[in-house]
Amino acid sequence: MFVPLGNEAIAQGALDAGLSGVYAYPGTPSTEITEYIQRSQQAQARGVHRDWSANEKTAMEAALGMSYVGKRAMVCMKHVGLNVAADPFMNSALTGANGGIIYVVADDPSMHSSQNEQDSRFFGKFAMIPVLEPSNQQEAYDVPFYAFELSEKYTIPVLVRMTTRLSHSRADITTRDPIPENEIALPTNAQQFVLLPALARKKYADLLKQQADFILEAEQSPFNRYEDHSDYGLGIIASGITYNYLMENYPDGCPYPVLKIGQYPLPTKLIARLVDSCASVLVLEEGMPLIEEQLRGYPFDTGKIRGRLDGSLPRAGELNPTLVAKALGIETSPTFTVPPIVANRPPQLCQGCPHGDTFTALNEALDQYSKGRVFSDIGCYTLGVLPPYNAINTCVDMGASITMAKGAADAGLLPAIAVIGDSTFAHSGMTGLLDVINANKTVKIFIVDNQTTAMTGGQHHAGTGHLENIAIGLGVPEDHVRVITPLPRQHADNVKVITEELNYEGVSVIIARRECIETAKRHRKTAKQNDSPQSEDTTQQKELA
Repeated sequence: MFVPLGNEAIAQGALDAGLSGVYAYPGTPSTEITEYIQRSQQAQARGVHRDWSANEKTAMEAALGMSYVGKRAMVCMKHVGLNVAADPFMNSALTGANGGIIYVVADDPSMHSSQNEQDSRFFGKFAMIPVLEPSNQQEAYDVPFYAFELSEKYTIPVLVRMTTRLSHSRADITTRDPIPENEIALPTNAQQFVLLPALARKKYADLLKQQADFILEAEQSPFNRYEDHSDYGLGIIASGITYNYLMENYPDGCPYPVLKIGQYPLPTKLIARLVDSCASVLVLEEGMPLIEEQLRGYPFDTGKIRGRLDGSLPRAGELNPTLVAKALGIETSPTFTVPPIVANRPPQLCQGCPHGDTFTALNEALDQYSKGRVFSDIGCYTLGVLPPYNAINTCVDMGASITMAKGAADAGLLPAIAVIGDSTFAHSGMTGLLDVINANKTVKIFIVDNQTTAMTGGQHHAGTGHLENIAIGLGVPEDHVRVITPLPRQHADNVKVITEELNYEGVSVIIARRECIETAKRHRKTAKQNDSPQSEDTTQQKELA
């Protein structure tokens, strides 16, 4: 029996559906899709591409290249990663696909590990491409087969939207016999992927004409299903995982008509059937009220639509069976309150984490300056905002630490400090550093190099082993690219180096390099199992532990 996570189900489905390459940058809750394919013996035997990309934009563009030659490709990211990839995403709706291409985007309602709460279905509607939203693990497995076929039938990319609860829960599924990969076959139209204005205008007109076909596909989709029942006092539209929440409240069957939605654009005939036959309609959807907003507009503006917008369901955060029950008027048991046996513990850096030693040294060196000048980025080190360090002042988006520090320096806050991780620097920090260099601003960039993408579990990244050369190559003076080792016994030396660079009127890059304590433990365990000598970095970590 195969009992995968939702993410693992979609990964196996893609492999069995003839995948030739997966392209991704790690981001919770999407990471396990690519990791599963990286571990897969099936993928290894076939030579499926499965390396991490530098960021989501480069991932999507590489996948478009694979689609161009006729192979099937998949791109994986979390919802904010789609913001990074928005340029190729929107334009690929006009270039279309050659080999099937699917964009798997894992949304994070309730912001369990994200800066914001956004709904990627709006991006699909914006780009006017088909969107699929599985409701369970079996559908997550089946979706790639269907999506690749749909993509190749209409030469269009297809967006697959996952959410945290489905991505990270398990259920048993039934697999299919794998199908072979596509052979290389270049586009029959040599100008298909050329978006010169004259060509793009025609492609946009073609995309508009395809919308009727996409709606017809949604009307006939196996992921959209109308379930008729006897009580027309209420109709229910349930998309994605909310269909499960609904069914948990009706184990013996729902008494109301239900329209299960798993493919977009919305199937207008099925929706009209439900709206016309029911006295009121409750819309259940994870994330933002995309369906509800469309039903409240023409031609369904009947005043009988309920959902997140009228307060029947919370406007923000994940749904669950209890919230759905309340919206249905079903009495629920009192919520269980956890007894105060263990005190709440806020998130904190791991014991022995190198970032703690970096912040301790930085704080001491900054004692002579006013507060509020440290711009940070997204990673484990963002926890430096909390006690005992209280070391950082911002966290907005990937790469923003350097560019925000430049803006503050432009306004006269000197020196301005940026703290960015090694993986994040490779993802989106290099262009910001180039802006700082070109402006010759007194900005000090701390690259906290723990030699991995730690926050998502320790994945390899594109910048490993290249950071000094990148900084020097971009134009930072070589004698102001400094490397420190964040260890307690190095504290005095580290403060001295940082102080020297704070006093320098110009651009400095300080690389605080020590391996992540968690990956070091894994490497030490592997080394012990293999009876191989330990690296210098691993030995340092062992001494520290």
